[in-house]
Amino acid sequence: TECVSGCVCPEGLFDDGRGGCVEEDDCPCAHNNQLYSSGQKIKVDCNTCTCQKGIWSCTDHVCYGTCTIYGSGHYITFDGKFYDFDGNCEYVATQDFCGEKKSSGSFSIITENVPCGTTGVTCSKAIKMFLGKTELKLENKEYKEIQRDVGDDVLYWNRTVGLYLVIEASNGVMLIWDKKTTVFIKLSPDYKGKVCGLCGNFDDKSNNDFTTRSGLLETNILKFGNSWKQSPTCPDVKQEIKPCDLKPHRKSWAEKECSIIQSEVFKICHSKVDPVPFYEACVHDACSCDSGGDCECFCSAVAAYAQECTKAEACVFWRTPDIC
Repeated sequence: TECVSGCVCPEGLFDDGRGGCVEEDDCPCAHNNQLYSSGQKIKVDCNTCTCQKGIWSCTDHVCYGTCTIYGSGHYITFDGKFYDFDGNCEYVATQDFCGEKKSSGSFSIITENVPCGTTGVTCSKAIKMFLGKTELKLENKEYKEIQRDVGDDVLYWNRTVGLYLVIEASNGVMLIWDKKTTVFIKLSPDYKGKVCGLCGNFDDKSNNDFTTRSGLLETNILKFGNSWKQSPTCPDVKQEIKPCDLKPHRKSWAEKECSIIQSEVFKICHSKVDPVPFYEACVHDACSCDSGGDCECFCSAVAAYAQECTKAEACVFWRTPDIC
């Protein structure tokens, strides 16, 4: 059906997949099950693609990478790998102190995870950002700066954008924080393949993101996560927590609330960003937040999916007076 000639159209014309016959120059292009006419443009990450005679022609800018940490232990690495890790400790989210030359890094971002709710799952409570000799600590909706003796000067500036506090540094590192449990880390393309931590190595391959602090490739999420803890005195995480099994009475409420992610409201996004992991993460969070803040946990989980939809150019209006 992708704009082919054949017995359905007169000679020299092509089936456009919409029941019509067009000249080759007018062939449409397909993307995410949608057809686009010749000359139409779409954005894919930081590149623009133009439909030309049925074939996409795209710019090839190298894009910023984004790592997302949200809710109770959900991670989406720079290369797009989605996983859960619940540990009660400080962990390296990302840093460029990797490999043999550990001394030559310029930044590191640490997430401090604490239990949220009674089931044992953990949320990010505080974030530490080390930029040269400056340490920034983001906690309790504000940040403070601590100057250390060692390191270079790295300039940074901060601004507030809507709900978010944005800290941008001159070395190509950006941190976006919702002042609760969601943090986005953006890195310039210069860091491709040069970072390590829970956010992976940013080399455009998601199958090697579980690389431990000692440089080994792990298949076990717990071993990978435990290797990035900051303090050897924290206990290792031994098992994955399933809060809905521990709190079965919350499960049906969680599934009902989170079904918005798979509903008509987000329909435009479903073909662009798979809703299933976000729905499962939402149910996990809605079950686990049982000591106040349950709406906040649910809203953060839906907002994380909405954010990915926006990145994929699918704008969704989901907040209402009744929902978040």
